[in-house]
Amino acid sequence: MRLRSTSTQRTYRYVRIGLLVVVVAIGIAVAIQLASGVALASISATYYTPGRSVFVGGLCAVALALLALSGHSLEQALLDLAAVLAPVIALVPVPASAAAACPDGRCLPAAALADLDAGMLTLAILAPVVLAAIVVVAAIQRTLTRGVIVTAAIGAGLLIALVGWWRLDAASFARSGHYTATVAFFLLIAAVAVLAALRPSAASRRRRTGLRVVYIAVAAGIVAALAFLLAAVTGIAALPGAVLTGEAAALGLFAVFWLAQSVEFWNEVDPALRGPRRE
Repeated sequence: MRLRSTSTQRTYRYVRIGLLVVVVAIGIAVAIQLASGVALASISATYYTPGRSVFVGGLCAVALALLALSGHSLEQALLDLAAVLAPVIALVPVPASAAAACPDGRCLPAAALADLDAGMLTLAILAPVVLAAIVVVAAIQRTLTRGVIVTAAIGAGLLIALVGWWRLDAASFARSGHYTATVAFFLLIAAVAVLAALRPSAASRRRRTGLRVVYIAVAAGIVAALAFLLAAVTGIAALPGAVLTGEAAALGLFAVFWLAQSVEFWNEVDPALRGPRRE
């Protein structure tokens, strides 16, 4: 007998599909700019084009989706931390020029610096409220565990480190904040992919083998893409379009990872509570 989906399950599916739609939307925004003749050095450079709204809004939506799917597994704890980083990637612009061409050491236009400050101040005020709300709601629902508290504490520590960096060394943060958040975000996704490949599953052996291959390939691909990106940003691999290619590869692999996760957990009766509880 086929079970009807529950309201929770349907919501879970819509959020997962929505996140994939957001990734596709960012890709479309980038493609439109390229087709219009805009010489984008990277996907992040969409921030300086008419596609900025899609780029910034999309990354903020990714953060909300990751938090909305919060559960009790180690994988989800890492995705929760990735959710803290996604708005930073969106709100902290990528440097508009090489460090050698920056007289003030910040490498950002004046308008972008003002936007950075406004975005980080908003994040510094709002993020602690969100983290506290997560803990309070978990307590009310009687799902507050040591793992949830530890994850919230690490998220708070990460936020404090980023805000402290911004306040104490604004020039350095303007130069490197975007890159740091981006690399950390994708490393967390790669770690989750590795954990997903190692985790026991109720899926059939053939399907499980296929998913493990996908997860391992995603993790390896993301690490390779990040290595290529770092080489491009530091000038080791100074090839035309190198940063754009590396970012596109990482974003595409994130979409593949999310699609694989969605397929694996599509029929979960209680999809939010994946894996063993983190007591």
